[in-house]
Amino acid sequence: MSNQFQRSMPFGKDSEDPMNVASFAGIARCYIALNDLEQAEAVLNGAPAEISTAAEIEAVHAQIQLARQAENAGPLAELSEAVASDEANHQARFDYANALYAAGKAEEAVAQLLELFRRDREWNDGAAKAQLFTIFDALKQNDPIVLNGRRKLSSMIFL
Repeated sequence: MSNQFQRSMPFGKDSEDPMNVASFAGIARCYIALNDLEQAEAVLNGAPAEISTAAEIEAVHAQIQLARQAENAGPLAELSEAVASDEANHQARFDYANALYAAGKAEEAVAQLLELFRRDREWNDGAAKAQLFTIFDALKQNDPIVLNGRRKLSSMIFL
């Protein structure tokens, strides 16, 4: 990180509030937007221990995790075809969901993961459920995608 940038950060040595969760999370999100995941992680790793488990920080960690997965996401059209040609191909459905999320289609990604969970809850040590929780963590808690997805997942678990 350049010295000029460090001096302009709101949580530097001379700042009034070195525990500002929103500052750490916001700067990390900026690095994610610039596709500099290492720097985003470095910002979060530099957060004081007292705020390192705050919900906003955890959400950015989830965003970084999803961005790393997105780097390996395959082409949507090919993955969609793979799922359509073999609906029991759980790996293709999981990869398709990751590619959908990477393409900014969170609602469709959640739908694919819910379908995977419905078909086989235990596939790959519960990967669909874990990925759903990662997406839910990355989005705002009151996002309709999260609220609807959690409701549907709960109904599948408890029915």
